[in-house]
Amino acid sequence: MPNARPRATDALSVGELAARSGVAVSAIHFYEREGLIAGWRTGANHRRFHRSTLRRLAVIRIAQRLGLPLAEIGNAFRALPDDHAPDARAWQQLSGLWRGDLDRRIAELTRLRDQLDFCIGCGCLSMKTCPIYNPDDALAERGRGAHRF
Repeated sequence: MPNARPRATDALSVGELAARSGVAVSAIHFYEREGLIAGWRTGANHRRFHRSTLRRLAVIRIAQRLGLPLAEIGNAFRALPDDHAPDARAWQQLSGLWRGDLDRRIAELTRLRDQLDFCIGCGCLSMKTCPIYNPDDALAERGRGAHRF
């Protein structure tokens, strides 16, 4: 949470934040409890958020669409300031943190897609040799018996 409160024109209520971001109020409260965004209470006990929270919410939604878990998003956000929008360099560093994982997942999905035709055409669905169900017969290393339920 920022030390100095922003000017009233820089602060958004939770309703304004929800309306401008397209994120439900309940999700905003959840993200705050999870430490992904930070707000404060006014003297009248109203919740307020800095305008830069709009950018954070946009990044959270994009990262979730990419399949990134909230814990990973939170870890990346720890390097960003709470009280103002990060500059382009900071966002570039953030995307660099996720790039390797995304590249790995894209390669894995591409391999899976390419093997799918073989699997359907094969018809065996062999638990021992199927390159999709049991790549490189990895389950054999666990010994005899069922290992997946």
